Amino acid sequence: MVTADRVQTGLRLDRTVLKVLKGVAEYLDLSLGDLVEGMALHAFEGRPPFSPETLVKIEQLREVYGLTLTAADAHSEEEP
Repeated sequence: MVTADRVQTGLRLDRTVLKVLKGVAEYLDLSLGDLVEGMALHAFEGRPPFSPETLVKIEQLREVYGLTLTAADAHSEEEP
């Protein structure tokens, strides 16, 4: 088993993205940090981070919290 050396960090995220991430973390019984770390590690290996069942839940959470941003918006967002 590898020991992770975790540090505290501050991230700026879209409000609705954060709400959906928190909902997904709760659904998976993970901390927000563990969820984000797992997503990053999966992405680094080119692997999908979520099962089909979790993707269904994510879509529901997107609707509940009004998340309309998509991956295409990731690098073109304008800030107020």
